Amino acid sequence: MTWWEAAILGLVQGLTEFLPVSSSGHLVLGEYLLGLDPAVSSDVTFEVFVHFGTVLSILTIYWRTVLNILSELVGAVRYPAEFSARYEHSEGLRFALFILITLIPTGIVYLLFKDALEAAFQRPKLVCGMLLVTGVLLLLTVLRKKPEGRLSPAKAFIVGIAQAAAMIPGISRSGSTICTALYMNVSPEKAANFSFLMLLPVVLLATLLKSVEMAEGGVAVGWIPLAVGTLVAYVSGIVAIRLVLDFVRRGRLQYFAYYCFLVGGLGLWLI
Repeated sequence: MTWWEAAILGLVQGLTEFLPVSSSGHLVLGEYLLGLDPAVSSDVTFEVFVHFGTVLSILTIYWRTVLNILSELVGAVRYPAEFSARYEHSEGLRFALFILITLIPTGIVYLLFKDALEAAFQRPKLVCGMLLVTGVLLLLTVLRKKPEGRLSPAKAFIVGIAQAAAMIPGISRSGSTICTALYMNVSPEKAANFSFLMLLPVVLLATLLKSVEMAEGGVAVGWIPLAVGTLVAYVSGIVAIRLVLDFVRRGRLQYFAYYCFLVGGLGLWLI
C-alpha cells in the first residue's frame, strides 16, 4: 500500500465512519477498486488504525463530555455508597455504565466469531449485500416519529447487539446503533452522541491489541501508510461528525438509505 492509497482510504474511513453508510464496507470496496494485494486486504491492521484516527475525531469534539464521564466514573468507584444518588443525577455516570454494557455483546461476538469476521473483509459481494441491509435499517427510521425517550441499561444492551452485528463489513456501526436507539424511542441527539462515544473503548482496545501484534510479528502494511491514513481519517472524521449530527437532528437519516441501496446494488451487479 502506497501513501496516496492510504490517504484515499483514510478519507473514505473518516467520512463514512460517522455517516451511516459503513466505513468498513467502503474500505473493503475501496481496497478492491484500488487492486490492493490480498495480503494487505486480509490484514485488518490498516482498518484498525484508521478507525483509531476517527476515535481521535470523537475526542476532539467530545473531550469535555469524555472528561466528565471519566470523572463521574472515578467518583463512583471511590465512593460506592453514593452510587445510587450519582447514577440518578449524573448523565456522565449513566453514559459510562451504558457504554460498558454495550461491550458485553460486542466482546462475546468478537471472541466467538473473530476469524469469520476478519475473513469477511475479503468478500466484496458480501459487503454489497450488507449495505442493502443498512439501507433498510435507515429507511425504517421514518416509522419512528419524534422519539424523545432516554437510554436505559436494557436499551444499551440492545444497542450493543447492534454494534456487534456491525462488525460485519457493510453494516454501518453508526447507522445500526443510532437506528436501534431511535426504534426504542431514544431522542435523536442522545442516540447519536451515545453511538459516537460507545465507539471509544472498542477501537482503543482493538488498536492496542493490533499494536502488540505488530511489535511481535509485523504486518503487511508499513508505518508510513498507517500514519497517513490515520491522519486523514482524523481530519475528515471531524467534518463527518458535524454533518451527521445535523442530519440526525433534522430526522433525515433515510436519505442515506438511498445511497446504500445505490452502492450495494451497483456492487452486486458489477463485482
